[in-house]
Amino acid sequence: MEKSPDAFRTISEVAEELDLPQHVLRFWETRFNQIKPLKRGGGRRYYRPQDVDLIRGIRHMLYDQGYTIKGVQKLLRENGNQFVIAIGSGDLAAVEAIAQRKQQEAAAESRKAGEDEMLVGEAKAKPSRRFFGLGKSEEEGPVQGGDSKLSRDNRALLQEALFDLLECKRLLDQVR
Repeated sequence: MEKSPDAFRTISEVAEELDLPQHVLRFWETRFNQIKPLKRGGGRRYYRPQDVDLIRGIRHMLYDQGYTIKGVQKLLRENGNQFVIAIGSGDLAAVEAIAQRKQQEAAAESRKAGEDEMLVGEAKAKPSRRFFGLGKSEEEGPVQGGDSKLSRDNRALLQEALFDLLECKRLLDQVR
């Protein structure tokens, strides 16, 4: 008789389902604190369905994608369990949605960190308005016939472009 998908699994059931030796599962518990099976009397492990899904994702990243343990730990730390679970299940839509959400959160944090910073963590001088082709700078006096402040929409567009450039820089730095 087949177990319900919501049923807890023993270590031998998980090992068989994922084609992994039991000692590897025990070892991964020491390396990935996100894997937390329930332990009953005698030290028997019972894995929740989400534990099995997470292990499947970790297995996929290590064995199929060639990640190191440290690489998978970094993925988990930066993107969370659901990201690795989605990768392991092949749910590319969920992977993309999680990545976009993380990108938006990072953008919001960097906006909070300092509105006038050009790069996250590196305070820069405020760029000249003339650099953006938006008229005279505040030091040069008001623009003829208008306000010298950026409109809210222009500021949002510039910030969006900046975050896109920062993401490109991050991706290029990863490739190097």
